[in-house]
Amino acid sequence: MGIKAYLLFLFIVPGGSVASLAEDAAPLVAAGARVAAVHCARCHVVDEVNVFGGISSTPSFPLLVKALADWEDRFQSFHTRPPHPAVIRFAGEVSAPDKPVSIAPVELNYSDIEAIVAYARSLNKRDQ
Repeated sequence: MGIKAYLLFLFIVPGGSVASLAEDAAPLVAAGARVAAVHCARCHVVDEVNVFGGISSTPSFPLLVKALADWEDRFQSFHTRPPHPAVIRFAGEVSAPDKPVSIAPVELNYSDIEAIVAYARSLNKRDQ
């Protein structure tokens, strides 16, 4: 959260505090951790629990959030970045015939993206 958003939060939200903000984010972070463990860990190391998981050519979540300045944008748009469009499907949508799936597809809801970003944000804060 940027300083402007934090100040806005403190002045607009009754009883606003960093602790209450963290409590509000906790369920979303937990949901993101579950989505990452179930779906993303097929290819990526998502945390210290599966350090020997993933595919060696894919970047780990901790590496992405700590090494790339634009990591948040990348997480928010991951489903549009290769190779993800060939694998990611959204619930209720028909897959595009020009994107054949060579492995079992990952079916997500759009709300899962927000949860994954919240989880990645929590990884970025662990060492700070």
